[in-house]
Amino acid sequence: MSLALNQWTTRRWSVAEAVDGCVRHGLEAVGLWREKVAEQGLAQSVKLVREAGLRVSSLCRGGFLTAGGLPGEDGRKAFAQALESNRQAIDEAAELSAACLVMVVGGLPGVRPGEPLPANGFTRDLAGARERVAEALAELAPYAGERGVKLALEPLHPIYCPDRAVLSTLGQALDLSLAYPEEQVGVVVDTFHVWWDPRLFEDIERAGRRIASYQVCDYLHPLPADVLLGRGMMGDGVIDFAPITRAVQAAGYTGDVEVEIFNADIWAADPDEVVATMKARYADVVLATS
Repeated sequence: MSLALNQWTTRRWSVAEAVDGCVRHGLEAVGLWREKVAEQGLAQSVKLVREAGLRVSSLCRGGFLTAGGLPGEDGRKAFAQALESNRQAIDEAAELSAACLVMVVGGLPGVRPGEPLPANGFTRDLAGARERVAEALAELAPYAGERGVKLALEPLHPIYCPDRAVLSTLGQALDLSLAYPEEQVGVVVDTFHVWWDPRLFEDIERAGRRIASYQVCDYLHPLPADVLLGRGMMGDGVIDFAPITRAVQAAGYTGDVEVEIFNADIWAADPDEVVATMKARYADVVLATS
C-alpha cells in the first residue's frame, strides 16, 4: 500500500497546488474533490495529474441519492437530479482515471447536512431512504461499469445518519454492493467512521477485493461542536490503527491509503507542515506494528 493525500486534508490547496505538493513530498497519489476539480477545470486537472505521474486514488464525491424519498413530484424530480449529478461525477472519475468514485449516499430525505430540521418537507422513513439508495445504485452501477469506474459506497458513523449517510456500517454497504460485479461497486473503509463497529473485522474479511478505498484519520475525543470537524491526525485520538490496517491488508487490499481529515486547525495550518506530519504519523502510527 502507498500513502496518498486526500485533497480535503489540505483544503486550501487547489488541484495544481495539491499535485505539486504531492510531488514535492514524494507521494504517488492524490484523492481529488469535485469542487476543486471544477475550480481548476476538468481538462486541466487531468493534465496536471498525468504530467506529474500521479494516480488519482479517489474522486470525492458522488451520492446524496435519498432525496427521491420525498413524496410526489418533489421526490421524482429530486431522484432524477441526483441520477444526473452522479452520472456527471462518474464521467469526471473516468476522465481522471480515478481508482474509485466515493459515494456518500445521503441522509433522510429533506434533511440537509448541518441545518436544522425543516418545519415540513422531510421524512423520517429511514428504511425507505435506504431503498432509494438501492434503486439509484441499480441505475448508476451499469453506467459506471460501462465507463470503467468503480462506485465506492462509504458507510459513515451513525452520528451522520440523519443528514449525510443512511449507511452506517461496513456490513450495510457491503451487502448493498454484492448485487453488482466487484469492478462496478465496492466499499470504503474509513477508520473515522467504522472503528467502533463490533463486526468490523469480520466485514473487512468478507469484503475482500471489494475494498475500493482505505482512508485513515483519527476520531477525536471530545468531539467539537461541529462533529463534521471531529477528525484528527493519526495518533491524536482514540483509534487503534494497526489491527485495522492488518485486516485491510489481509483482505487483499493493495491500493493507496488516503489521509482524509476535516479539522479547522489542520486546515488553518501550513499545508506543507500538515503533509510532513501526515507522512510521519502514517509511518509511526498506521504502519508501525502492522
